[in-house]
Amino acid sequence: MDTPSLTPWLSIVGISEEGWLALTPIAQQCILQADILVGSDRHFDLLPSLPGVEQWRWGSPFSATITQILERRGQSICVLASGDPMCYGVGSLLAQRLPLTELQILPAPSAFSLACSRLGWALPEVETLSLCGRDPALLNALLYPGAKILALSADRSTPATIAEQLCQQGWGSSRLTILEHLGGPKERKISEIAEHWSQPTIASLNTVAIECHARDRDLIVPPRLTGLPDAAYHHDGQLTKREVRAITLAALAPLPGQLLWDVGAGCGSIGIEWMRSDRRCRAIAIEQHPQRLQIITQNAIALGVPNLQVVAGSAPATLSGLPQPDAIFIGGGVTAPGVLDQCWQALPMGGRLVVNAVTLESEQVVLAGQQRWGGDLIRVAVQRAEPIGRFLGWKSLAPITQWTVKKTA
Repeated sequence: MDTPSLTPWLSIVGISEEGWLALTPIAQQCILQADILVGSDRHFDLLPSLPGVEQWRWGSPFSATITQILERRGQSICVLASGDPMCYGVGSLLAQRLPLTELQILPAPSAFSLACSRLGWALPEVETLSLCGRDPALLNALLYPGAKILALSADRSTPATIAEQLCQQGWGSSRLTILEHLGGPKERKISEIAEHWSQPTIASLNTVAIECHARDRDLIVPPRLTGLPDAAYHHDGQLTKREVRAITLAALAPLPGQLLWDVGAGCGSIGIEWMRSDRRCRAIAIEQHPQRLQIITQNAIALGVPNLQVVAGSAPATLSGLPQPDAIFIGGGVTAPGVLDQCWQALPMGGRLVVNAVTLESEQVVLAGQQRWGGDLIRVAVQRAEPIGRFLGWKSLAPITQWTVKKTA
């Protein structure tokens, strides 16, 4: 039997650098009436003395304290958060675990809102991300000429990490503005060009604003659309070519938050471009070749999707236990016994399967699958103009037979 919903017992209060006096009366009452306060040392330093109140500091791992909170369900608890708890904050984590009827969420202005007010930037036109506990390579997916980016820093070392990464990616001419202690009496702003970063002393609480400018005007900038240039990838020859890749991603039809299995991933291009279509998209690349596993990881980092999950091994053995996908692409190994059947069984109703076949043997498997489950077959033949002596001639790429099917029964 489901546990009945309780009245609000958990309050999540966003607190700014201005501290207690900037809180609304309702937020102050949530803190004063709580039996347990949860926060960091910095949060507690912003409050007046509260004798008799049990105070919890966030533990490591972070999830351990979340579990402790849930174990006291129904008791009056107040969680302190920086700024807006629903903007890369603890509020969203707790809202996933509890019904909203048990929560009271009281946000303060987010660091992004405060930063935009200091810089004169329009927030809807800004790229935002958090690097708190996240891979800095996520930044690589957001770089383009004229981009304005706001990044929440993990600590005082984050700005230097960003400056180094920008230089490595060819964006050393970008301007970094470090905004410390936004909204408080210690607020400070530091601005430098990435390639001239002088390692100034930075406060642990900071937000980084980036104005993107390429060091070289001829820098190749990967577009957000599918079909990146082949040169964007390191590979050993196992690469779905640009034209076929664009057609394949269109057939897979990624939607925000969906999960892809990329079976026989090669250099990882399909899974990478699936994830680049939206930051909420997820992908698992399954590949058995050891060298290609390293190449997939390198490509994922360079193209800004370091969270691509890489599974070593061959299908179908490695498919058991993986989370259910919304779509599956089979780029290699479809002739292995059991691969097609297991992939089909793994798909939910409405899930999509796309298979690219190059050999006659793989075409036979695809044709049998199409006769069994339906779907569409197309033949993709691409020719590229290449030099023949002093002239140009057409060179054909290996033709692809593509099968696309949606699971409806």
